[in-house]
Amino acid sequence: MKTKGTHLQISLPKSSINGYSSESSTTSPSSPTSPHIHIKIRSSSSSSSSTSSFKRPPSFRSKSFNNNTNKTNNFFANILLRRNFRLFLVIPLFYISVLFTCLGAFSPIIYPPPLPGSIYRSPEIFNKLWPQIQSDNASAIQLSTVWRDRRLTEQKPCLNISVKRTEFAEPSGYLIVEANGGLNQQRSSICNAVAVAWLLNAILVIPQFNFHNIWKDPSRFGDIYDENHFIDTLEGYVTVVRKLPEDLMEIYEYNISNVLNVGVRAWAPVSYYLQEVYPILLKQRVIRIAPYANRLAMKVPPNVQFLRCLTNYKALRFSDPIATLAKTLVDRMIEKSSKTSGKYVSVHLRFEVDMVAFSCCVYDGGAIEKFEMDFAREKGWGDKFTRKEYIIRPGQNRISGRCPLTPLEVGMMLRGMGFDNNTSIYLASGKIYQAKRNLAPLLKMFPIVQTKESLLTPDELASFEVDSV
Repeated sequence: MKTKGTHLQISLPKSSINGYSSESSTTSPSSPTSPHIHIKIRSSSSSSSSTSSFKRPPSFRSKSFNNNTNKTNNFFANILLRRNFRLFLVIPLFYISVLFTCLGAFSPIIYPPPLPGSIYRSPEIFNKLWPQIQSDNASAIQLSTVWRDRRLTEQKPCLNISVKRTEFAEPSGYLIVEANGGLNQQRSSICNAVAVAWLLNAILVIPQFNFHNIWKDPSRFGDIYDENHFIDTLEGYVTVVRKLPEDLMEIYEYNISNVLNVGVRAWAPVSYYLQEVYPILLKQRVIRIAPYANRLAMKVPPNVQFLRCLTNYKALRFSDPIATLAKTLVDRMIEKSSKTSGKYVSVHLRFEVDMVAFSCCVYDGGAIEKFEMDFAREKGWGDKFTRKEYIIRPGQNRISGRCPLTPLEVGMMLRGMGFDNNTSIYLASGKIYQAKRNLAPLLKMFPIVQTKESLLTPDELASFEVDSV
């Protein structure tokens, strides 16, 4: 059975491509003209299908609509992406700002400010006060009161206590000590050694000086002090000999290091020596205590203190070469202090590398200073300052007044006392740490500064080149 249906036929020109006429595309660059479309509707019968067949060609309007839709979607997507990008930037910035705000509010709790006096700020103070210091030089300030003769505090003699031995019992043995540290520590060690020798009824061997790799001073007792005067002054109190007897030296193979070294704790009381050291001395006949800095308590009985006093003020006298050199320095300083009628100020400026390193204080040298101080501590004292039990607190050291005064601080102190820039200064010290930088402020305040190098000739200094004079 055949059925009738309607057949729709749409004819496009053969030259048409994708709905655009090739002719129009060649004649004008303007928008293409609509193609000619022929539509025929005819009736036909089909024996194979009962439904009508409809073919729809590609629609230009449909494509344009899709393109516009895609463009619109892309436009809104770009807007969203831009907003998200800005949002991604704003959120971290907002987080960071809140974080800094919180840290600023709680920073005094998390990082408390340094305690007053814990940081070296003398250069800042000096820069602020320098205009006033300069104006003091220009004004007619009467400095005569600074130099006026004042009644000196009378030096009290050592207590008149009889400690001479009336009965010279058999000595308990020989005592050898090795004084370590600087000149002042060595002097203190010698005084303590005499007192302990008397306490133990021992014969004291002339104290030895420990060679330190910081100072590198090979000086012996007789190079610094008058050995004969030392022995004679202590006669009747403590017997002093220059070396061990020959028979004992032979036993120890002429090497003092072979003598038993008795470890004595720092600031040991008198009772410790009597109970712990004395029995060892009786048994060994010869003992050695090294090192011997600060090995006797400050508080001791009056008779023991008398021996320390006698040694310090009577028995210890500089050797003739040093005494002669000192007199020469004084005479030349007087000559160079004509502006102040021969008066001058002598300052022992203890700001050498070893002193700064040992103090564990921090100044204004930054990373270079830290490196140099760590190196000096390791070189001079090994691992003493790096042990776990040793805690370095630079700020607390400064608050406690344990930091050596810098040349700048010494100069400001002298200016505060009333000394003007015409004052002659004798600088008694070793090689100042970073001398060029650290001495500059002192020389700015006091241009007339002398040292042993500026006052003595090379020939006069030649014999003391390797000594800590």
